[in-house]
Amino acid sequence: MANFLKRILLGKPIRTDALNEERLSDRQALAIFGADALSSTTYATEEILLVLVTIGTSALYFSLPITLGITALVLIVALSYREVVHAYPQGGGVYNVAKANLGELRSLLGAASLVIDYILTVAVSVAAGIAALTSAFPSLIPYRVPLGILAILTLMWMNLRGVRSSGRIVIVPAYFFIFAVLTMIGYGLIRYATGNLPVEPIQNGAATLVDTVTFFVLLRAFSAGCTALTGLEAISNGVKAFQSPEPQRASRTIQRLSLLLGVILLGITFLAFQTRVVPTADETVVSQIARTLLGDTPFYYLVQIGTLLILFLAGNTPYADFPRLAALLARDGYWPKQFSNLGPRLVFSQGIVALSAVAILLLAFSGGYVHTLIPLYAVGVFLGFSITQLGMIVHHKRNLTRKKPRNPLSSFKSLSINAIGFAATSVVFFVVLFSKFLDGAWILLPMLTFLLIIMTKIRSHYSQVDRALSPERALLISAPSQRILAVILVAKVDRRAIEGARVARGLHPAAVKALHIAFDAEAGEQVKRTWENFFPDIPIEIRINQFREVIPPVLDFLAEAGKSWTGKIVAVVPMLVLQQPFAEFLHNKTGTRILTAIREDPRSQVEIYEVPVKLKERRTSPRRDRRGATGSRRP
Repeated sequence: MANFLKRILLGKPIRTDALNEERLSDRQALAIFGADALSSTTYATEEILLVLVTIGTSALYFSLPITLGITALVLIVALSYREVVHAYPQGGGVYNVAKANLGELRSLLGAASLVIDYILTVAVSVAAGIAALTSAFPSLIPYRVPLGILAILTLMWMNLRGVRSSGRIVIVPAYFFIFAVLTMIGYGLIRYATGNLPVEPIQNGAATLVDTVTFFVLLRAFSAGCTALTGLEAISNGVKAFQSPEPQRASRTIQRLSLLLGVILLGITFLAFQTRVVPTADETVVSQIARTLLGDTPFYYLVQIGTLLILFLAGNTPYADFPRLAALLARDGYWPKQFSNLGPRLVFSQGIVALSAVAILLLAFSGGYVHTLIPLYAVGVFLGFSITQLGMIVHHKRNLTRKKPRNPLSSFKSLSINAIGFAATSVVFFVVLFSKFLDGAWILLPMLTFLLIIMTKIRSHYSQVDRALSPERALLISAPSQRILAVILVAKVDRRAIEGARVARGLHPAAVKALHIAFDAEAGEQVKRTWENFFPDIPIEIRINQFREVIPPVLDFLAEAGKSWTGKIVAVVPMLVLQQPFAEFLHNKTGTRILTAIREDPRSQVEIYEVPVKLKERRTSPRRDRRGATGSRRP
């Protein structure tokens, strides 16, 4: 029943060799990876004006040069990340750049900042979208949190169906927003050029003198508007999601996204200044501009619908990036290993579900209020920007210091771009951190510390497991043969496999075989070569399962063996025994599920030997199944 519901909701499982078919086209990638950055243009201008208007409406004059500066920063960061996707096409963004150039601590710090940013992006974007909805329909305000949870669950469902499925769903509203906003800006510019642009009266009294504007206020306004850059790094983290050639497609998408960001941001700020729009508590700046230009017409509501949709879709961007980052961390041993497993629809299902769960908790904790969440939003982004820029500086310096650099002029140009980007993003990071420190940004420091401790603890645990299970630590014992077929289930050639071989030989079997389930031919061949180095006298059968399932092929193998073998069949299942309770959550429990499946399989005529392998013990003895003195048999 569970599998039936799973297929109804998510669709049929997809074979591993169809992975390339699940890659994103340029148009889909711009919609999925660009939604977060595009959505930030709906409130970046408002953030600038909120700072400037505190000292008088005459200070709004500075909104245009500030926006020009932010647009220049967008282009610098975009150029930098084009270098990143070519230098590190495996994805991972700040994590891979820092790991290769700055060492473990900075790479983990960058990864931790991204984790926080992705979770906040989902919560903030959904909360902002719900706020836009409840502004139009105040009767829904009491249901703010349930509506937000429903939105997150919908995003989770979309992404669990696969990247192409989510791409098809988000592409229409994303391009609808782009069309609506660019049309509004174009119409406004035409009216400005023809001298027909309506001007709103100044709403907050007499203007103060422009010379009262201090450098610190301008810096605060600049840093507030830099929320427009949130999400710009998303493409570098998901390069592997693109169709081939991945780096070239990712680079083009970054270029298009940065141009869109610059045009929309400048257009909104220019129209806001020319129409004398200032932020109010009841209506957004974009809404005021649209209402001034379009009046209470259907196209005004189309602009508002597009804004609402892009805010919801912004919450979708982390679903394309966070699971891939978690998979990279898991493969390096800093995150639970199961986060690197592809689900039935060729997505990292564990990461998608985990992201949704934490975002739901954060949304519920904040009561669905955007301003409770926003102080942390941009801080983590610019920390990641700064670390990435610094890593790329080291990368280019290494290229220049080679005896024969490949292209010194190109490397020097890239180094200059990254150096300027590092200086700019570092300044913005410290300004944002200190200006919002008492508003809640201080929480970032213990959150980062907590994540760093957790990741290093996980790495330490996996290192201990690898050392304890090392095949060099185990001693093989050969034994004479009798009339039993012993089948050793091999997950990996390590101490578990050696303990399993020891137990199998201790049964005095007539034949011993090993079985390994691989998800692709290359991985299976690697396991086979390693196994034959340690056990040249025990044949191993490699079965490839394109749907990344272990249990069905194991049961099929044992059922086939039962038909061809006239004697007794014993399945030897090595089991890892963990000493620390928290470590139970870091492993897949595949062995336990295999034991349960063998016992429940009606075809099974197999006895089971569970071989516990304890990390702190050099030698272990088999623990026989409770159903009998010599193992468990199903009639």
